[in-house]
Amino acid sequence: MQRMVDEFIRYLTVERGLAKNTRVSYNQDLDQFLRYLTSNGLKDWADVTKSVILGYLYQMQKKGRAAATISRHLAALKSFFHFLFMEGMVSKNPTDNLESPRLNKRLPQILSVAEVDLLLEQPNCQKPMGLRDKAMLELLYATGIRVSELVSLDIDHVNLELGYIRCFGKGAKERIVPLGTVATRYVEEYLTRARGKLSKAPLERALFINHHGRRMTRQGFWKLLKQYAQMAKINKTITPHTLRHSFATHLLENGADLRSVQEMLGHADITTTQIYTHLTKTRLKEVYEKAHPRA
Repeated sequence: MQRMVDEFIRYLTVERGLAKNTRVSYNQDLDQFLRYLTSNGLKDWADVTKSVILGYLYQMQKKGRAAATISRHLAALKSFFHFLFMEGMVSKNPTDNLESPRLNKRLPQILSVAEVDLLLEQPNCQKPMGLRDKAMLELLYATGIRVSELVSLDIDHVNLELGYIRCFGKGAKERIVPLGTVATRYVEEYLTRARGKLSKAPLERALFINHHGRRMTRQGFWKLLKQYAQMAKINKTITPHTLRHSFATHLLENGADLRSVQEMLGHADITTTQIYTHLTKTRLKEVYEKAHPRA
């Protein structure tokens, strides 16, 4: 049974080209399910029925696992059993017609334009690392890319003359995202004035490097972001995704069409992008209630 899990992870890597984080998540979820099967005396994937899977999901629910977690586990099982069915390891897919638990849609936290301006003013551009941080924050807000995509950028992924970046998202899918004049200026300043002072390896191709002279990590950037949010005294929970959410919402508020925002964010499905239309409607209602004399 473990061999088929390993085969499935290889399939996700080679044929589906899924991101490493997704593969790790699927692997962990399937390992947990395999332990459940073993504890219940099941030794063959062909013996797994819909009732077995429902029992597993019910056990997770009894343990207080969140609906989003249960939904993620079911998605992994659906994908895995589809693979087993294609490979002829099971005669039918026991996950067919199984529905994910309803999730309470939580709207992502966003910053106002004034709060973004305040956050982006915090780095000290007189210092090399401050200029690097300024360039990273400006680029992140200007493009809406994921933090994992930001730290994966190499120098040759940026075209300052034409004002765009080449970004490699989930599944190594490439997309071109416009950079904007302000972000272009600060990235250019960082490359001219700061990167050479931080670099300790002439062959390092990473665009943004840490104080060790190596590629900036997601964790390293997150620490910096929290530090600058505290300095700006922004009373909101800020994560690396906050600037991405703010980017999308501010574009839609200013008239950008949904398809263009979808393309810039790298969403495979437009329904993922549509959550930002709910944010703009919520904001419109807030503005109306504050501004209209009879609201």
